[in-house]
Amino acid sequence: MASNHGTQKNIDVLLHVPMQVTAELGKTKMSVEDVLKIGTGTIIELDRLAGGPVDLLVNNKLIARGEVVAVDENFGIRVSELIARPPAP
Repeated sequence: MASNHGTQKNIDVLLHVPMQVTAELGKTKMSVEDVLKIGTGTIIELDRLAGGPVDLLVNNKLIARGEVVAVDENFGIRVSELIARPPAP
């Protein structure tokens, strides 16, 4: 039987593993013809309402939703909902 100290040590190793975090404003489908027409000033309509929630994905898996906020000169996300994950098998 593993000790709690051993388990914590194993978890500590994982704490520094880099993960891809993505904020997704919305999606759309476009033909190749339409993609080739994209240029400066092109507006692409997404499947979300303006001001609606933004999806937060980690390694392409939805983990939360939130709202876009300004953080100094950058954008950020204020998490408003955590997505329940299914139980492990």
